[in-house]
Amino acid sequence: MEKHIMGENGISYTLGEYGLYYPDLYLPEGTEYPIGKYGMLRKSYLQEYRKGLYLELVLAGKLNEHLHQIDEKCNQMMDRLVEQMKEKQGVTEELKMQDQMAWVGRMNNIRACAEEVILKAVVYC
Repeated sequence: MEKHIMGENGISYTLGEYGLYYPDLYLPEGTEYPIGKYGMLRKSYLQEYRKGLYLELVLAGKLNEHLHQIDEKCNQMMDRLVEQMKEKQGVTEELKMQDQMAWVGRMNNIRACAEEVILKAVVYC
């Protein structure tokens, strides 16, 4: 038996276990983008709860690009929300100079609230 054959349909096959031929399938080349925290969270969510969409993105070679876009969108949204919440709650540099612990507590609360909004609105949808 030959190790590699070309089928009538134009697909090449490789000899595998038990004398069966398996098609030589390759995923399309995709651009590699850096993926951050929100991109990785999105990937985990897609793998667990949206398997169809995940496989569609993988097979089209667009998963990495999708995760990168989600990550960038979330980071921009986080910056914008934190600034808006700081302004609305009156968290200023003056407060930071007067009472650092109060400033840190409020900033941690603001970041946690902004992250919760982002996760529900963008990552887990």
